[in-house]
Amino acid sequence: MDPHLTETCIDSEVAYEGSFLKVSRDHVSLPNGAVATREYIRHPGAVVILPILDDGRVLLERQFRYPMGRVFIEFPAGKIDQGEAPLACARRELQEETGYTATDWRFVTTIHNAIAYSDEHLELFVARGLTAGPARLDEEEFLETFSATVPELLEMVRSGQVTDVKTVIGAFWLEKLAAGSWTPG
Repeated sequence: MDPHLTETCIDSEVAYEGSFLKVSRDHVSLPNGAVATREYIRHPGAVVILPILDDGRVLLERQFRYPMGRVFIEFPAGKIDQGEAPLACARRELQEETGYTATDWRFVTTIHNAIAYSDEHLELFVARGLTAGPARLDEEEFLETFSATVPELLEMVRSGQVTDVKTVIGAFWLEKLAAGSWTPG
């Protein structure tokens, strides 16, 4: 579609492969014919759940994120397993992390959160008709859940308490939903 902007892979190698992430190193032909190296993280994709409680509040999590060395406020989210459909992953992650199940699921959008160095994509879903239950965290997960109104969440974004990109984007989508200016599919 845009050949004057497109880079073409000449060769590719795995620079690093861990249990979760893989780093690729590619040599590419640039639009002007020069050759450059591109290193990027391969990621299987993830889901983000925007859970809306019956009273209109949203369910959020507080979780320590090791690379940043601090606790972040986030929407429930998780990695899509190989062969797993995004909606199935969203249902699983909501129940595992929060204990909640939902009867009404709506796809919102797909976002690409780190296009310069990762192929990760996140599928956002709104979840309603929530029923509380026991969380099923694995032995390496530690988090707390809490709820906030959409205006409270937006204030957390404005004040810098929420900086996680998936949560910021989700908050802005919820603002449109609450205002009635947008309806998910």
